[in-house]
Amino acid sequence: MAGNTIQDKYKAARQDHLFAFFPSLSDAERNAFTKQLASIDVDRVNKIYQKAIDADREISNPNRVADPIEPLPVETCESVVNNPASEARWRQAGLDAIARGEVGVLLMAGGQGTRLGSTAPKGCYDIGLPSHKSLFQYQAERIARLQTVAETECKKRKGSVIIPWYVMTSGPTRMATEEFFAQNKHFGLDPKNIIIFEQGTLPCLTMDGKIMLETRSRVAVAPDGNGGLYAATRASLSPTDERTVLSDLSTRGVLYVHAYCVDNCLVRVADPVFLGYCISKQADCAAKVVPKSSPSESVGVVARRGDKFSVVEYSEITEEQAGLRNSKTGQLMFNAANIANHFYTTAFLRSVESFENDLAFHIARKKIPTINLETGETIKPSKPNGMKLEMFVFDVFPFTKRFAVLEVARNEEFSPLKNAPGTGSDDAGTSRRDLLAQHKRFLEKADARVADGVEIELSPLVTYAGEGLQSIARKTFTKSGHVENVEELDALL
Repeated sequence: MAGNTIQDKYKAARQDHLFAFFPSLSDAERNAFTKQLASIDVDRVNKIYQKAIDADREISNPNRVADPIEPLPVETCESVVNNPASEARWRQAGLDAIARGEVGVLLMAGGQGTRLGSTAPKGCYDIGLPSHKSLFQYQAERIARLQTVAETECKKRKGSVIIPWYVMTSGPTRMATEEFFAQNKHFGLDPKNIIIFEQGTLPCLTMDGKIMLETRSRVAVAPDGNGGLYAATRASLSPTDERTVLSDLSTRGVLYVHAYCVDNCLVRVADPVFLGYCISKQADCAAKVVPKSSPSESVGVVARRGDKFSVVEYSEITEEQAGLRNSKTGQLMFNAANIANHFYTTAFLRSVESFENDLAFHIARKKIPTINLETGETIKPSKPNGMKLEMFVFDVFPFTKRFAVLEVARNEEFSPLKNAPGTGSDDAGTSRRDLLAQHKRFLEKADARVADGVEIELSPLVTYAGEGLQSIARKTFTKSGHVENVEELDALL
């Protein structure tokens, strides 16, 4: 598309300020800038901005009559806590689906480890375990182990069970993620079954909706939020690969998808219990949750907003509502803490396109480096000067026809990595602590004893969720270390 045609298009959209420096650009800069501008649907950007602003004003309107917020209906939510019979039944149903090749996993891994003091993708991060394995490696090895468990328990030929892994990156993390996987030989998985793709981006905007320049010849852009995964599943995997995630799922015959965030060291990837529960409920979309730690915990909860399921932010729940308890169980009425751990049927993922225009983008007001349009100088703001527009992965919940929620134990399945080392909360130290504490519980549940002060790391290749440890019964471990197979545990006696 010729530059003047693009300029006309942007002028019609009242975004032609972007061409302020166009006459002074080199030919190479003009070509690159024109290519970027051509890739942006400027009319869609304007519509998204207007819809986001309208939604923001509506929420802020003191006269607004909001839909009532209500706890989850009892029939929607079940728990694995103190429910061994149901857990075993759901696990078997999930393993059967895995063994039939009906399950895939979708990892949201677009974030960088900036807050952790790293410029690498967050999945490359080492939380300080004895093995020094990254989050990516832990999750890959859980997939490998689960494939083996499904083959063994469902009597399938060795190497016949495959759980494809769809890894969603962002523009800044894609290349580094691909390189990290290649350098580590895909952590023992077949690279044909690891599909790396990229979430979309949107231009950064001024508070009045003008697209911002990062440099004289480049628009400032940002990832479109973890909710961008839905559109990303429909996009070509790369400029040279016309396949999409959805087409690949279809080709493989995958019916069910487990989606999760990279920063949870305890995540049970393709959890057969969760899968089996959702399949038994005939859910098209579902959420795994953990109980709130206290009424005042600053966490969104899965609840009902009017007659639809939703994630309700803690700021939207009154102190009185947050403290309400079930008269029979004593549990908080608003107790289902959201942990971005979801189930979808592939049919539901395909259906998102039909209602995606009804989803409003959320406004994140940020400090965004930009260019002074008059002087061309770089502006590094000290306070928010613009906005990034993003969708959240849970924005689709109100559109589900059959929704389900499964409560799991926080100490077994949720330990997020959010903060810099030494923070003492949701940091590398707490992730390490929680994972090693779980491994100690695995050993003790297998009727072994772990001496005080001893830390033992069990490779995910040894056990996925505590299974396969029968041979260590009645043994006492007195030495710390990490093991890659059960036999190596004898060296720690």
